[in-house]
Amino acid sequence: MFGFYGTELHLLLHRFPYEPLVGHWALLGGFVHPEESIDDAARKTVVKLTGLQDVYMEQVYTFGDVYRVPTDRVITTCYYALIEVEPTLDQLSHEYGATWQPISKVLQLELVYDHFMMFEKALEQLRRKVRYQPIGFELLPEKFTMLELRNLYESILGRPLDKRNFSKKILNMNLLVKLKEKQKGTSRRGAYFFQFDEKRYQELVSKGFLFEI
Repeated sequence: MFGFYGTELHLLLHRFPYEPLVGHWALLGGFVHPEESIDDAARKTVVKLTGLQDVYMEQVYTFGDVYRVPTDRVITTCYYALIEVEPTLDQLSHEYGATWQPISKVLQLELVYDHFMMFEKALEQLRRKVRYQPIGFELLPEKFTMLELRNLYESILGRPLDKRNFSKKILNMNLLVKLKEKQKGTSRRGAYFFQFDEKRYQELVSKGFLFEI
């Protein structure tokens, strides 16, 4: 699960509870029961962990190497989900011992089994898709500043973006609604909040519009 917090993309991790890797960092997951599909099991896991419904999810890859888990034959289908961090902080920490770790830190960690490979594949897929579909807005609150939006894309893509060009390109798409409200405490003038217009986006897509960052 990916989330955006502060100025950086984060990944949800917890301490692995099983021997012989107790205490190592790991991704969270669940099991597929005989009566449910893989997609349903993935959605159920996200709801259980976060309490959030209608979360954006996407299947990444199925990991099935014979000895990926030395003690058992385990096949894992990896998904990524885009989560708004703020509503989940207390629940995840209290109930599951899970914490949001910045991507810059995750890149230096050693995760259990092939979990780091799962993370890499998910991040690679997110980086590709976020440039051509407006899924990045799933990581932001309902209202956000242009700076927060640029920070989000810079963090996901892993590279700086030109401030002026980014703002111009985004605004020229006519997908954002500028609010009268300003962010308080950031500067004397303050920064205006924006909202993503999902209805407008769908209308444009029906006419052949292509989103591209």
